[in-house]
Amino acid sequence: MNTELYDKISGLQAKYVMPTYAPNMLFVKGEGSYLWDDEGNKFLDFVTGISVCNLGHCHPNVTKAIQEQSEKLVHVSNLYMNEQQPQLAEKLVKQGFDGVAFFANSGAEANEGMIKFARKWGSDKGKNEIVAMNASFHGRTLAALAATGRSQYRVGFSPDMPGFKFADYNDIESLKALINDKTAAVMMEPVQGEGGVMPADAEYLKQVRELCDEAGCLLLFDEVQCGIGRTGTFFAYQNYGVEPDAVSLAKAIANGYPMGAFIVKREYEKTLTVGMHASTFGGTPLASAAACAVIDTIVEENLLDNTKKMGAYLTEKLSAFVEKYDCVQEVRGLGLMIGVVLDQPAGVLVGPLKEAGMLALTAGETVLRLLPPLNVTQDQIDTAVELIDNALAEI
Repeated sequence: MNTELYDKISGLQAKYVMPTYAPNMLFVKGEGSYLWDDEGNKFLDFVTGISVCNLGHCHPNVTKAIQEQSEKLVHVSNLYMNEQQPQLAEKLVKQGFDGVAFFANSGAEANEGMIKFARKWGSDKGKNEIVAMNASFHGRTLAALAATGRSQYRVGFSPDMPGFKFADYNDIESLKALINDKTAAVMMEPVQGEGGVMPADAEYLKQVRELCDEAGCLLLFDEVQCGIGRTGTFFAYQNYGVEPDAVSLAKAIANGYPMGAFIVKREYEKTLTVGMHASTFGGTPLASAAACAVIDTIVEENLLDNTKKMGAYLTEKLSAFVEKYDCVQEVRGLGLMIGVVLDQPAGVLVGPLKEAGMLALTAGETVLRLLPPLNVTQDQIDTAVELIDNALAEI
């Protein structure tokens, strides 16, 4: 690659942007399930900004909502009400359990707020510890990082914020051994994303809910990656018939416009009151308008049904590779959050797929992670499966 635009932008990136990422591609346009780079090459996008653009790129409903709201009002501060934020809160609550929402700007902020909520709830009960899960991921800020069960992310940032313990995921006995009278909450992802696209076992999740009720502690679900329709239900927990006391959201909530949120059940609505938590940019009119358009579109276009149908189709097609290739161990996931488990680092597939015109991710070390838009078509899935088949054949 040697275009004038790429050289200019990569030079600016190297000189002025902190090197916390190592990007080697420049995208200039997106539409639906596709992205185009600076040379005009077209890519089938099964990354969607890491489960952010769940409606695909530049969905006309979201674009229209942002354009119209930007001409009316962008920001006023949460010292005042705006038209969009309460309507968004109502839409989110009506998709799940009855409660109240707090709006922020990212998944880490949403999880920080949910952690603060749990500690505040437990503060007068002597409960200030949170049990999280090994292999979990909750964000890069210090509290969210301390709750993340992947120690490699914490190297160099010690001391860890105290008050977190880690149980093995899908192991109820491991969790039981850690809960005590100081436990304020259990925090977990219904489907672990970064940890390897690992869904919770249905019976296990029910046991976790029962254990929290018996111990008198809260159950917190991090749905930053697996929420907003990704698993075929609006909230991932709805696949299991288990309700949390609070749930965090971000990524896909505004289809690429930065936003995060957490929702707590109605009985806890007075836990955080005036002055206890805040966010300057949380729930601005512009972000809220975009998020309202996302929720309306998911409903109007029946995208939950499409997610279930296309997720089952993609899983079936990929499962054939377990028999076909010795390196493929398993295909797992929920809805359109799917992992292909290999017997070697999954990064060996990402490069060949990119060269063939498809974008995919890894999760953990050995899982190829696929996160197509919720409105992906069967033809696009067939193309993706063919490209993955070719890439597997190479290794």
